[in-house]
Amino acid sequence: MRGTPTRRMIAVMALVPVVVAVALWAFAWPAARTAPHGLPVGVAGPAAAATALEEQLHRRGDAFEVHRLTDEAAAREAIGAREVYGALVASPSGPRLLTAPAAGPAVAQLLTAAAQSPDGPPVEVAEVVPLPAGDPRGSGFAASVLPLTLAGVAAGALVALTGLRGARAAGALAGAAALAGVTVAAMAHSWLGVLAGDWWQEAGALGLTTLAVGSAVAGLAALLGPRGIGLGGFLAVLLGNAFAGAAAAPELLPAPVGALGQWLPPGAGVSLVRSVSFFDGAGAGPAALALAAWVALGLAALALGARRRPGPAPAPKQPAAAAA
Repeated sequence: MRGTPTRRMIAVMALVPVVVAVALWAFAWPAARTAPHGLPVGVAGPAAAATALEEQLHRRGDAFEVHRLTDEAAAREAIGAREVYGALVASPSGPRLLTAPAAGPAVAQLLTAAAQSPDGPPVEVAEVVPLPAGDPRGSGFAASVLPLTLAGVAAGALVALTGLRGARAAGALAGAAALAGVTVAAMAHSWLGVLAGDWWQEAGALGLTTLAVGSAVAGLAALLGPRGIGLGGFLAVLLGNAFAGAAAAPELLPAPVGALGQWLPPGAGVSLVRSVSFFDGAGAGPAALALAAWVALGLAALALGARRRPGPAPAPKQPAAAAA
């Protein structure tokens, strides 16, 4: 930072409140404005009864995007395919709510509250895709996003600061990401019981998330210098982690950050890990493509930056010693 000491002092004093304001906007604003916006929910059963349930959901404005399903089997299939977060099923004994806490515990709680009619009988609730016994509230899953993001930022920053280029830079990012994925899978799945799917698929999803973050940070640093590390950290940690929807769902965040978060590596990583861990890979395609795009763009920026910034010139040759 250039300028006189007084100017630098004033700049520091002015910068800290700006950082605090941006951090509060990124984290506190979505949390304070959490509410459903077009949340996909199914309604199944006989036509007349299903229509009544559908009208009950429509009375909440644009909170729910209602999908009409034929019966309970179709509702369970739609939940397992991640087409809907839950479903109200009409039956002779009254409505029954099917939920998927593994898709977002906050969503399951919201649907349970919305399904209860003040003047009707209690609604039976059945969990189609429950959370694992080791993480019954989903807090462990949500808490794992930030360490994974920090691992990616660290990998990208270290590649930039150590001056790695070309194949060595890409190899360092890929190797660090693979080891990070295996480490997190070993801890989150094998030790903590936070994840419950195929171990190697989870490790791959976690590693791909780390690689996407690391590639983006390293690529930005190659183009912008040390400022690129700060920009990459801002996008991944401050925006990406806050908008990931790990503790809730993208449809519960204010527009447009819910959709934006799914295009950033942490949000896409959350969706991918959820799919492979709890839903047998259903709905994993868009998230995997988003992460792959970040990897490709980051590595392309890394290669472009290496061409724009040539390496150090070779040391001049020492003159030959004079003959005796």
